[in-house]
Amino acid sequence: MKKAFLLLSLSVLFLSCGSASFQGFYNNHKADLGATSFQVPNFMKALLSSISVESKSVIGNLQDLKYIQLDQLNTIRRAGVIEEMNKVTNSGFTDMFRKNESEQTRIISVKENANVLTDVIVFASNKDRTTAFYLKGRFDPDKIKNLSDVKKFDSFSQDLLQSYKANINSTINPSFNPNN
Repeated sequence: MKKAFLLLSLSVLFLSCGSASFQGFYNNHKADLGATSFQVPNFMKALLSSISVESKSVIGNLQDLKYIQLDQLNTIRRAGVIEEMNKVTNSGFTDMFRKNESEQTRIISVKENANVLTDVIVFASNKDRTTAFYLKGRFDPDKIKNLSDVKKFDSFSQDLLQSYKANINSTINPSFNPNN
């Protein structure tokens, strides 16, 4: 009995000390009730060409994009999601911007190579919704910092989501023209 307890305790310890990643966060929540999520595979990056000029300038030379939005989170669940994101951003990222308030949490956390940002996590959580982006590529720090403004973040989020939804729907359900 003691050996089983010890083995279970060690397993929990190793799992909790593991490196947190955005992919792990994404995988943990993509099937949550009320979740909207997408990853942009390489062959679909051209579909993002219909986003606004302002959003296009933010994403720069994009190699990877993941998006997740969680709705219907109660206070306890929301606190758990924020704690989970804190573990992700504490694993090799530098906070470019962080604002923790009882009503809202906003984080921009980055990895950099010289003067270029290579990995960006943009996270926003309030009582209505929690949204997170992961961007990998080459990004201008000033353009990423602009996302700390709530209106710019919301506009960027909606632009990407609408563009992706419109393009994915046209890819999955192409129009049928019997004359061709």
